[in-house]
Amino acid sequence: MLCQLSINNFAIVRFLELDFKPGMTSITGETGAGKSIAIDALGLCLGNRADAGTVRPGATKAEVSARFSLNDIPVAKRWLEDNDLDHDNDCILRRTVGSDGRSRAYINGNPVPLSQAKNLGQLLIGIHGQHAHHAMLKSEHQLTLLDSYANHKMLLDSVTAGYQRCKLVEKELKALTQSQHERISRKQLLQYQVEELDEFSLSPGEFEQIEAEHKKLANGTALVEACKNELFILQENDQGSVESLINAGITQAQELESYDPLLTNVVNMLNEALIQVQESSSELENYLAGLELDPEHFAHLEQRLSQAMQLARKHHVSPSELAAHHLTLKTELSNLDSDEEALDDLKQQVAASRDSYLVHAKKLSQSRCRYAKELDKQVTQSIHELNMPKGKFTILVTFSEDLSSPNGCDTIEFLVTTNPGQPLQPLSKVASGGELSRIGLGIQVITARKVSTPTLIFDEVDVGISGATAAVVGRMLRKLGDSTQVLCVTHLPQVAGNGHQHMFVDKKSKAGKTETSMTPLDKNQRIEELARLLGGDEITNNTLANAKELLRL
Repeated sequence: MLCQLSINNFAIVRFLELDFKPGMTSITGETGAGKSIAIDALGLCLGNRADAGTVRPGATKAEVSARFSLNDIPVAKRWLEDNDLDHDNDCILRRTVGSDGRSRAYINGNPVPLSQAKNLGQLLIGIHGQHAHHAMLKSEHQLTLLDSYANHKMLLDSVTAGYQRCKLVEKELKALTQSQHERISRKQLLQYQVEELDEFSLSPGEFEQIEAEHKKLANGTALVEACKNELFILQENDQGSVESLINAGITQAQELESYDPLLTNVVNMLNEALIQVQESSSELENYLAGLELDPEHFAHLEQRLSQAMQLARKHHVSPSELAAHHLTLKTELSNLDSDEEALDDLKQQVAASRDSYLVHAKKLSQSRCRYAKELDKQVTQSIHELNMPKGKFTILVTFSEDLSSPNGCDTIEFLVTTNPGQPLQPLSKVASGGELSRIGLGIQVITARKVSTPTLIFDEVDVGISGATAAVVGRMLRKLGDSTQVLCVTHLPQVAGNGHQHMFVDKKSKAGKTETSMTPLDKNQRIEELARLLGGDEITNNTLANAKELLRL
């Protein structure tokens, strides 16, 4: 629960330090005194938007700090632990706003993004403003109220997750479908290109082989002549072939060796040279014997070489890269076939995710229908107590698969009749301003009982209510305060008198400056304040007596 609120230089407040207790706390004061300033300051701690206008004139910054006890708020303790912000059983939210409009948020002394302060604030406090009943006319707000009452968080999470899954798969399908025309055109081109290259069937490294063999055959005559000339030089020249000259050199070296054994190496080397020459001659003879200058094979090679170069130019690659390019095109074509399979698979996924989403949405809808009937009875009973004895309230839940959303497939409509014989009609068409206030307040109080938020703030939600109805409202809020901390800003003595404690807001001007203060009232002071609310500036014995009757201690 909220234990303490400290306010420095916020709006017209110079300094306030307020201690809060369990139960219902009534907050009253003169019109314009700033009864809602404490609520606004608290909202600042909880992450509401701030600007330089919130800083008291003449001050450099505004600072608001709220301390909460977490003894009965396990979900908030768990949130703090998950975010490494826990600190015993207390939690301190602090917010500063500079005169330049820049603000900072802190949780237990740690600077945090404003979003974290908002997330934690939702677990600590629920605020019901004076215009909340107008929001109740909107279908989406009605849906939120029903889901809060039914505690549908887990069901809503499942529906939202299913919806997001559907949208994700549908997005993928849409993107793949939109590119289908391009894929079909590309596939047709690839099929033609791959078939053409398949028919040519150039294997890796084959072009280099063709090119080398073509070069050899193109120079076949020159090769034969050159080989014969080489053989003539090596062994057939009668005037002095290489072989005969080496033989002569060996004979001469052997003669020299007989004079000096140191020349043996020369003889050996000449013998080796002779062997090399003879082997070279043999290789050339074998080469000539195997050299076939087949014109038909040469024509085939020339045709294949020409075709390879033509295809390479067509595909904008070098001839040596043509085989690798062929494999790349085949891989791309295969991937396009896989895309077609993926398209079919995505269509199945869309259908499956849609079916899964609808299962969760129908389950949520059934729960809404069940809790709607329960809430119907309670709100109808509440409006009977709020001086509409013939009124009837019901919630119409309509399920439609065409209304898919993160919140399910339901539309919610609050229907009411306030007079006998009148049919149920939408809340916006039937209820007057006062009736709408009473119905709205009844719904807020009933739903607040089911929400686990430990502190609830009602900021002048009793506008448009008076007399006996106000007394019922006061009793409803007090009963709520028996299990939940309730702060109620009110101008009605019938409501204020039901508080377990009472705070008075006062505004004073001194030396050209205005300050707002908020002080707790004792029993006698409460009676005087209730009398003021009953009779205005003139307090009589009768108003004091009435005030004593209103005060429930």
